[in-house]
Amino acid sequence: MLTLAQIKAKSAARLKGLHPVVSAAADKLIERCYTCGVPVLITQGLRTFSEQDRLYAQGRTSAGNIVTNARGGYSFHNYGLAVDFALLLPDGSSASWDMKRDGDRDGTADWQEVVQQAKALGFEWGGDWSSFKDYPHFQMSFGLTIANLLAGAQPAPSAVDAVCKLIITEEETGVKNTIPAIVNVNGCKIAEGYIEAGVTYVPVRAVAKALGAGVSYNAATRTVEITSSR
Repeated sequence: MLTLAQIKAKSAARLKGLHPVVSAAADKLIERCYTCGVPVLITQGLRTFSEQDRLYAQGRTSAGNIVTNARGGYSFHNYGLAVDFALLLPDGSSASWDMKRDGDRDGTADWQEVVQQAKALGFEWGGDWSSFKDYPHFQMSFGLTIANLLAGAQPAPSAVDAVCKLIITEEETGVKNTIPAIVNVNGCKIAEGYIEAGVTYVPVRAVAKALGAGVSYNAATRTVEITSSR
């Protein structure tokens, strides 16, 4: 039987590039499903616009079955706000999309157990859509539409905070609700911080240094001074 760490490792690569809260929620989903006796595999995470276009072409201009109605830019995957999943089988190397499978023999289909856990974490399920149903799909819109995202909108801090409270509770951790965050400058990692109540906290010296600025601290006034050469 695979350990939780081994199961998480199988999905780790596909959690990269996601919005930090979506990544944390997907990680928590794996944990909760494991506790329920249902190992889960994240099969898709962030997709580029070009990757989305290639997927859209499947069943239309290329071989295969139609699997999406969204062109590049029109899927929440393209903004790091969605994941797809499958049931991880006991051999640990293959997956199932059988929505009737009851591997833990508790009388409830494993697929529905995953859906229940995902919704409790703030995910929207593609199986609830009225038109094209995407059963392996979970997303977090944070109240935004595709039109908002195309226009460059970002999730509001209040919407992010609401999901954070579903993911990590003080009762579970003994600490305040925080989500880990990696800070990049021009695509290069320069520090690690965390998100609390929709606000991102990072080491100011690391950020300033990456931007070519100096940092000093005045103990008397408790003031951090950032000096830019520009």
